[in-house]
Amino acid sequence: MTGKVLVCGGAGYIGSHMVRLLKETGFEVVVFDNLSQGHAAAIPGVPLEQGDLLDRAALDAVFGAHDFDAVYHFAALIAVGESVSHPDRYYRNNLLGTLNLLDAMRTAGVDRFVFSSTAAVYGNPVTDRIAESHTKAPISPYGRSKWMMEQVLADYARAFGMRAVSFRYFNAAGADPSGGIGEAHDPETHLIPNVLLAALGERDALDVFGDDYETRDGTCIRDYIHVRDIASAHLRALDWMEANAGTHAFNLGNGAGFTTREVLDAAAKVTGREIPFRIGPRREGDPAVLVADSSRAKRELGWTPEFVELDAILASAWAWHAAPGYGPFARNGKG
Repeated sequence: MTGKVLVCGGAGYIGSHMVRLLKETGFEVVVFDNLSQGHAAAIPGVPLEQGDLLDRAALDAVFGAHDFDAVYHFAALIAVGESVSHPDRYYRNNLLGTLNLLDAMRTAGVDRFVFSSTAAVYGNPVTDRIAESHTKAPISPYGRSKWMMEQVLADYARAFGMRAVSFRYFNAAGADPSGGIGEAHDPETHLIPNVLLAALGERDALDVFGDDYETRDGTCIRDYIHVRDIASAHLRALDWMEANAGTHAFNLGNGAGFTTREVLDAAAKVTGREIPFRIGPRREGDPAVLVADSSRAKRELGWTPEFVELDAILASAWAWHAAPGYGPFARNGKG
C-alpha cells in the first residue's frame, strides 16, 4: 500500500522515524504536531501543520485540505510519573485529543488508524514474558489512558467500521542509522539516552533505582526495541488493515531482556567512556522484569526486528548523541 498519510506527533521521537520510513517507502506524508515535545528540524521538507489535538477546528481544517488514506497517531503525553501528578493533562490530551482525531477522521471518511499504545497497559506483570493476552491492569494514568483508548477503538470499529491497529511498545531506543534524527526529550526520562548523556558529561551521574531485585545482577530487566523496528511494524500495519477488519493489538519488543547494569556495561564498551552512576532505592511500582512476547507481530505481520543486539541499539543512539553538531533541535532549542 502507498498513498497519503497523516502522522500526528510526527515531529517527535518515534513519529519522526515513522515519517522518514514512510517517505523512503514512497508515501506522501503530512505531519500534525503542536511542537510541545517535537522538533520541526526532525522532519525537514515534510509539510507540517502546527496544531493541537484539542482544537477540533484545526483538525477539520487539515482533513479538509488533504485526502488521507490513513492516520498514524503518536501525539501523546508519555511520562508515567508526571501522569500521576497531573492526571488531568493526560486524560485530556490522550483521551479527549484522540477522540477529536477519530471524529475528524469519521467526518472526512478516513477509516484506517494506527495507534501508539504502550506496555504500561499490562501493569505489574505476572509472567516474565508478556503476551497480548496478559491481564490489563495499568497502574498509572498514562497506562490507563492508553488502555481506555484501545477499548474506544474497539467500540469505534464495531459501530463505525473503523479499522485500527494498536502497538504496545516496550522500551523504545536507538536512532536512525543515518544519524540525522534521534531521541531528544525535554526533560529526558529514558534510560539509554540518560546513560549516553552521562557518558558525555551532561549528567552528573546516572541514578540506578535498586540493585536488590531477584535478577541476575540485582537490577531491573527491560526489553529495548529499536525505534526503526517500531516504525517498520507500523508500516506493515497498513497492509494488515486492508486484509483484516476490526481492531487489533500487537506487542513490540525484541524479546530479549537486559539489566540496567548490562546497559551500563554495554554503553561503556560502545562509547569507550566510563559511565558514572549511583545506586538508589527502588522506585515504587517498578517490576523486576518486563520482557515482550512479540511472536504475534512476527507471525501475523511478518515483522522481524533488525536491531536485536544491545550493542547495535546503543551504537546507533551514540552516533546521534556524540555527532559533531548534535542537537540543532536537541541541545539548542526546538528548531
